[in-house]
Amino acid sequence: MRSGHKVLWIGLAILLSAALGIGGYLIQAKGDISTKRFITMNMTNPNGTLATYLQEAQSVNPDLAAGREALSESLGFWMQAALESRDLAEFEKSYDILTRYFIADRHYIAWKLNPEGKAQVSTNALGDDLRIIGALLEGARIWKGHSEWTETARELTDTLLNRSQNNGYLVDFYDFSRQEMPDTLSLPYADLPALQGLLQEGLLEEETYIRYHSLLRNMPDDGVFYPKSFNVVTREYTYEAKVNLIDQLLIAMYAGETGRDQAPLHQFLKKEFEQAGKLAGQYTRADRKAAVNYESPSVYGLAINFALQRGDRPFAAKLYKRMQTFKGKDARYPGGYVFGKNTHIFDNLLPLLGEYAFQRGGHGK
Repeated sequence: MRSGHKVLWIGLAILLSAALGIGGYLIQAKGDISTKRFITMNMTNPNGTLATYLQEAQSVNPDLAAGREALSESLGFWMQAALESRDLAEFEKSYDILTRYFIADRHYIAWKLNPEGKAQVSTNALGDDLRIIGALLEGARIWKGHSEWTETARELTDTLLNRSQNNGYLVDFYDFSRQEMPDTLSLPYADLPALQGLLQEGLLEEETYIRYHSLLRNMPDDGVFYPKSFNVVTREYTYEAKVNLIDQLLIAMYAGETGRDQAPLHQFLKKEFEQAGKLAGQYTRADRKAAVNYESPSVYGLAINFALQRGDRPFAAKLYKRMQTFKGKDARYPGGYVFGKNTHIFDNLLPLLGEYAFQRGGHGK
């Protein structure tokens, strides 16, 4: 059975630890080469699903994605990118991929597919579901006349509310084969903008929305970092000894929608970047020191959005400039964030969203 906090970010580090030593013999691609084109040309399987890695590899752990397997999370980020770039054709393709391959038994989204588009898992992933549902509702708002998107969002929401709620909260996943679910809500999954979209569409009761709004606004922190998860039964929060900045930034951006003061994390990131000239992928919570040597384009993509949400465009510009230094390192893959002949899809999708946000001057959804 799949772990409640799916190891989404495994692989971001594996490939990027070599980034600092890639060296000058590789040609830096021009800054205007499209990351979107790289994804379309190199990270898309023949059936249209997005491959998790550039290179093929056999799966050795059913709880992790390998090689050209596809994640519902990738689809959600890709749909957000289509929204940000107002690419109706790409959004329509994504909807077709969603309904053709990812929606299992006509009512829930399988979190992982094999390269041929077959689901060999019986679980969903809450964060992925909310991201996709939110994108469907936003797409229906932007491009009128697509009632099927709203209807699909409604059906998926009904499944979540009927199957994945535990003690009044949605939890990380539901196993439709075992009919089991955990007691945990991972806070990076608490997608408040998507929940707000459900509220506006009449798919979520106001009382339920307020529950998540209060959870994010009033959750504790350690002075900089947030807890990783919330136990919906004991109401206890769990911190991690090593914090992943991707998780922290997602939580921060969702909490930022509540008006919560985000200055501590914001100032930590600015100070760290000023002193080290970079942001590490993980930090040790106890001493605030970098726990790894690698940098992650995914972190920079999210940090750009966070800085823009905070109204700090100068910091976003510095992050954007740093992120661009990792782009096009491998001349065979212009526009891609490729290291050691391989890359993870998130290290291209999240930078793409960061690029869109910075270029338009706002912050992502």
